[in-house]
Amino acid sequence: MSKLQGKIALITGAASGIGRASALLFAREGAAVAVVDRDLPGAEAVAAEITGAGGKAVALQADVSKSADVQRMIAATIDGFGRLDILFSNAGIMTPGILHLVGEDEWDRVIGINLTAAFLACKYALPEMMKHGGVILATASVAGLEGRTAHASYCASKAGLITMIKSVAMDYAQYGIRANTLCPGGVQTNISNATLAGLSDAVKERLGRWTEEAVPMARIGQPEELANAALFLCCDDSSYVTGTAMVVDGGSIAGHVIPFVE
Repeated sequence: MSKLQGKIALITGAASGIGRASALLFAREGAAVAVVDRDLPGAEAVAAEITGAGGKAVALQADVSKSADVQRMIAATIDGFGRLDILFSNAGIMTPGILHLVGEDEWDRVIGINLTAAFLACKYALPEMMKHGGVILATASVAGLEGRTAHASYCASKAGLITMIKSVAMDYAQYGIRANTLCPGGVQTNISNATLAGLSDAVKERLGRWTEEAVPMARIGQPEELANAALFLCCDDSSYVTGTAMVVDGGSIAGHVIPFVE
């Protein structure tokens, strides 16, 4: 039997990257998927790919940092599919910047999309899940587990997300709800591409060297690799896993490189 047969999943940031790969994989594993994104045409394209392959999906447009949009996307999912079993709060942004140069509006935007959005999604999904159990997954980052240069706002948002979801895991286990975070390292997504686009060739070259030297697997990840981890955390294979932050990063935070050997 498919790992998510008969389940109803809502995935935010699902028009591209990890969200898109997860929506396609979850659908192949039997879930009906609400494909949510600010980019409605992108969400519709993913939903069409799912339905074209014989799956069930609906595309929904939402700004996940806005309460009204979040309430609407959850209500539409329940109205359309009858229930909600899996909430994958995946949408996020990353804007590098030294802290004293980060504008207050930009700080608010990063916190709003990376942290407040997950709070809102949980707030309005939990009452439904408390009726029958379910799974909550949020995309955090290895940047929520350690400091990163020029990423103070991003690190803060992801660290807050990790500990918030741990609290959700503790408070709602009694209702049969599991809650975890997925912590990617570098991944080939539209977010990383947009970040790289604003950098000089010299900085890009240094980042390439850093990846080769500091990541034991000497490469960045692919969205499908993160989707596989998300599937594990959202299916019964991880039935005894809650409150964890699963790192999927090619070993980038396993330790520090010390050149003792060739």
